[in-house]
Amino acid sequence: MPAWLQNAGAWIAIGVSLFFILAGIVMHRAFLRILKAPPPSQPNETDTHE
Repeated sequence: MPAWLQNAGAWIAIGVSLFFILAGIVMHRAFLRILKAPPPSQPNETDTHE
């Protein structure tokens, strides 16, 4: 095993990096799913909350 992988800090940094990469992939898929979904129906004009 390389010397830089024998340090505990290196494994923490690799784990955090992989976590953020995985979170980015999941968020990207969620955004694409939301953007590809059909838009919601138009609300009635009498149904305003203002």
